[in-house]
Amino acid sequence: MTARSRSNRPFFAGIEPLPGNRVRLLQSGAEFFPALIAAIDAACDEIHLETYIFNADRSAEAVRDALVRAARRGVRVRVLVDGIGSRELPAAWREALAAAGVNLLTYRPLATGWRANPRTLRRLHRKLAVVDARIAFLGGMNLIDDLEPGPLARPRLDFSVEVQGPLLAPIHRSVFRLWRLVALTQLQGGDHDTTISPTWPTDGHVRAAFVVRDNFAHRRDIERVYLAALALARDEIVIANAYFLPGRRFRKLLRNAAARGVRVHLLTQGHTDHPFFQTAARALYRDLLAAGVHIYEYQASELHAKVAVADGHWATVGSSNIDPFSLLLAREANLVVDDEGFAHDLRQRLQQAIGQSVALAPAGWQRRPWPRRVLSWLAYGSVRLMVGLAGGGRWV
Repeated sequence: MTARSRSNRPFFAGIEPLPGNRVRLLQSGAEFFPALIAAIDAACDEIHLETYIFNADRSAEAVRDALVRAARRGVRVRVLVDGIGSRELPAAWREALAAAGVNLLTYRPLATGWRANPRTLRRLHRKLAVVDARIAFLGGMNLIDDLEPGPLARPRLDFSVEVQGPLLAPIHRSVFRLWRLVALTQLQGGDHDTTISPTWPTDGHVRAAFVVRDNFAHRRDIERVYLAALALARDEIVIANAYFLPGRRFRKLLRNAAARGVRVHLLTQGHTDHPFFQTAARALYRDLLAAGVHIYEYQASELHAKVAVADGHWATVGSSNIDPFSLLLAREANLVVDDEGFAHDLRQRLQQAIGQSVALAPAGWQRRPWPRRVLSWLAYGSVRLMVGLAGGGRWV
């Protein structure tokens, strides 16, 4: 640990980081799925898995089969999926998991008329797996093929992390508590206990914190960590976020950072699966560009990442977008790391992605046709209205 990293505890916004961890960055499905499946196949006692999307495709099928194998050899397997993100999980898959002994629960299952109910915006957006309370995976990767057919035909840009070390204690505690809460609210009997204790190697060197967003004690923890990093950065901030729609305070801190000479780079979607959301986000670009923030739209494939790097030692990887739905409504989980090696690895990958992006020119953005500007502000206003109707509280 360097003297510089020891002096930057405020980057964690009051959350105490734990030393002694091993943390490995995983990019896209080519790195994530083999690592996850290998850990599941090595499981001896218990597997917890949470995901927003459990899709019926080749990559998810490989994970499903690994879970089935684990359950059949006596491992306790618990899977928690979201009621909207995984609403198309086939009945045959659910039955195969149940027949093998996998316990599958759905977070906030869909009810009739759900589209008319704004409170359905409160979702399980975490992507977490904990195996034998000794190894965990978390980040932005759903259980879905990240190589979609079409003109791009390249993997989505997305990241997860593999974690071993003292952080397994809070991560394991979090997934077990959420499982138990959902099981109790759905009147599911049994399987509420765990006898396993977290274990980890003793040779880790990374200082990191597990940060969640929930509707109780941790409503703004992820947001506060981001805001602290923006306020304290002195050299460089690099943010890659799929759905970037921050509140006023976040935008002000970005502008302030650029004004004091910090190099601020923002990587957003060029190809999007939600055009309405992208239209709303573009309403914010003009002021940010004018303040000196560099904005790039990723072109090589779909951007799904939720990551950031600051000052060469601070980094975060997780499930949380920088938008009101993630920061105010959804259940999210991020890892925040203080380690120069990890930060360097992530920054290098983001720089490569920026090289495959289109840089937005401030002058050109100032001259956008007025109908497009009006459409963007109407979309932005609609998002704010949806957040208010969903009871998301104050969007700062």
